[in-house]
Amino acid sequence: MDLLTIFKALSNDTRLSILEWLREPEKHFQNKQAHLPKEVYNQGGVCVGDIQEKANLSQSTVSNYLSMLQKAGLLHSVRHGQWTYYRRNEELIQELSNYISKDL
Repeated sequence: MDLLTIFKALSNDTRLSILEWLREPEKHFQNKQAHLPKEVYNQGGVCVGDIQEKANLSQSTVSNYLSMLQKAGLLHSVRHGQWTYYRRNEELIQELSNYISKDL
């Protein structure tokens, strides 16, 4: 776990919001994409376009934010055709939570 990279990724309001939204995607992303494959739906993945729309930011900015979160290990992604879907890495988030509560 690279704490410095994780904390840098968390040091932005929008990136924090993205993690919050992906915690309960069914609550924050009502407009499910018609092209959402079953395997992605079952894993809770959300399309970049849906995240971009909710964040109300440019595609390049949202992609950069998602890349930072993924590099920190906080997100998993899966590519399906031309779309990439993101979901939280719950294992790492739990590990980080344990670290903060016990060691920090």
